[in-house]
Amino acid sequence: MLSVDEYRDGVLAGIGVLAPLELPLSSAHGCVLARDVASPWPLPSFDNSSMDGYAVISADVASASAADPVSLTVIDDVPAGFRSTETVVSGTAVRIMTGAPIPDGADAVVPVERTDAGTDTVVISEGAEVGAYIRRAAEDVVAGEIVLTDGTLIGARQVAILAAVGSGLVYVHPRPRIAVISTGSELVEPGLPLRHGLISDSNSYLLVAACREAGADAYRVGPIVDDEAQFLEAVEDQLHRCDLILTSGGVSMGAYDTVKTVLSRLGTVDFTKVAMNPGMPQGHGFVGEEEVPIITLPGNPVSSYISFEAFVRPVIRRMRGLTDLLRPELTVVCEESLTSPAGKRQFARARFVSPTAVVPSGQGQGSHVMGGLAGADALIDIPADVTSIAAGDTVTVLDLRHP
Repeated sequence: MLSVDEYRDGVLAGIGVLAPLELPLSSAHGCVLARDVASPWPLPSFDNSSMDGYAVISADVASASAADPVSLTVIDDVPAGFRSTETVVSGTAVRIMTGAPIPDGADAVVPVERTDAGTDTVVISEGAEVGAYIRRAAEDVVAGEIVLTDGTLIGARQVAILAAVGSGLVYVHPRPRIAVISTGSELVEPGLPLRHGLISDSNSYLLVAACREAGADAYRVGPIVDDEAQFLEAVEDQLHRCDLILTSGGVSMGAYDTVKTVLSRLGTVDFTKVAMNPGMPQGHGFVGEEEVPIITLPGNPVSSYISFEAFVRPVIRRMRGLTDLLRPELTVVCEESLTSPAGKRQFARARFVSPTAVVPSGQGQGSHVMGGLAGADALIDIPADVTSIAAGDTVTVLDLRHP
């Protein structure tokens, strides 16, 4: 059997970063920038007020106080988005709103809270220094400055700066499009009644959600019954639509496991066993003339999820253009004992009980125990040569708390 690292290296070997393209800014969130972005103008692009108040000449109000206020004539009223055509001269002021351009002649802004809020004349009860409450042009970004570099993950804060510098179109590595196919004649859609021997299809929903959390655009196909013709049709139908096909079920040694049979003649797909628990049967390769990558996962839901974390999530992140492919690791204390099978690297579900401690999650570590998976926010990474962990032992965990 291959080790987890050996198998993951093999899966990643054939995966590259998706070719960049231009997307509207509204679609670029979650993508990785493929080109530096420079600002065509300064930020701010003009001197503007940081407060609602009055644009004044600072020398006019230098002596103003509550006991001896200064009265000025208001010669204009300027909301944001407009510019005053008046010039402030000694003895005058312009009523100004936050973000509005500073009128000619003014060198300070007095906040409205320090005035009587007058509209024809204004009484000012506190002085202002030169530059008070004025945002100067280019104090944030100068024209031509690089505001985001190639390889930056575009989150909400990055969207803001892209919008501010006018990037309506953004050159990015797109989110991978992933088709998720679950197989098995025992599967029915959630919400339908279950006859004896049938189960609700949780895998496809699990994997679609996991793909989306990893930054992909994923959609469900199926469930597909254990029929070679139907599975072949389902796979072929996706070849021109996606960057990756993900299947669950049908990769073990069962008599009705159609995935291995069909994919063996549709492309170059290798099926193997990986020394891990859960998730031993695995497969990956390329299918169709387009050589679309495909990863086949085992059918037990916990096995499917652990396999996704170990192999699929790194593939998605590489396709997106990211370099940190694996979950962050933490060293913590396991507060309860745990056993592990000899010769297999186990990923045991666990939950944090403090920032530095975890306990196993759920009733056992079987590949069908979904309650424990739902309650987990960490995976204890137990090496293949470790068969038991005592309460109080230090362990390495994969932190699942942040998508």
